[in-house]
Amino acid sequence: MTDDKPSTGGVPVPVTPAGATSGAPAEFPPAAPAGRGMFGNQGSGDVSGFGGLVRPHRTVEDSPRPYGGYFDEVRDALEEAYPAFGEAIEKVVVDRGELTLHIRPERIAEVCQVMRDDPALRFELCSSVSGVDYLGADARRLHVVYQLTSMTYRRQVRLEAAVSAEEPHLPSVTAVYPTADWQERETYDMFGVIFDGHPALTRILMPDDWEGHPQRKDYPLGGVPVEYKGAEIPPPDKRRSYQ
Repeated sequence: MTDDKPSTGGVPVPVTPAGATSGAPAEFPPAAPAGRGMFGNQGSGDVSGFGGLVRPHRTVEDSPRPYGGYFDEVRDALEEAYPAFGEAIEKVVVDRGELTLHIRPERIAEVCQVMRDDPALRFELCSSVSGVDYLGADARRLHVVYQLTSMTYRRQVRLEAAVSAEEPHLPSVTAVYPTADWQERETYDMFGVIFDGHPALTRILMPDDWEGHPQRKDYPLGGVPVEYKGAEIPPPDKRRSYQ
């Protein structure tokens, strides 16, 4: 079989794309739409979403069964192994291919113990503990999220517990998952959630004498008040747009 292509000695030969015109100016893709702020705020430097302009409401409903995949097996195994399942589990949510069990805060350590020790579950690793503030969308605005992994069965599940800003207490899970130690400290530091039973619940990022918790949505973003020619910088929802 013969090859009609001329030999180039292994040197690559530039190929002109089909339809291209020699000497024509380059054609760039269309420009992206102008940015309007992370939360839809236009004409202002506010990126907090709390300048009085955009306040989305969050609603999460209990997902119907069957969930699909191994999610039903995890729920059934937990329900069988944990007698207080009906009291401890507020709802089960399957969203974007992920399973989240919403737990009553006072039960979170018990649920983690069962998730780790039951032979049908075996979630040996807690890879992350983090906080979320749903100010304006949930009366129990401070949520603590636990990412659990079963190395035995190669499965992942998320636990979520919600507390109010007035009573931000829930049990520490460090006795079950020692890896949660510093992550609970960070969640306390940033969100003010108090993990009862933690061996040393102190700030981990901010100075010990710092006031407030910087990742709460109502934490002031202005820093030190700045004056310019006798006028102070107004809050984001009062600033003038010059567009």
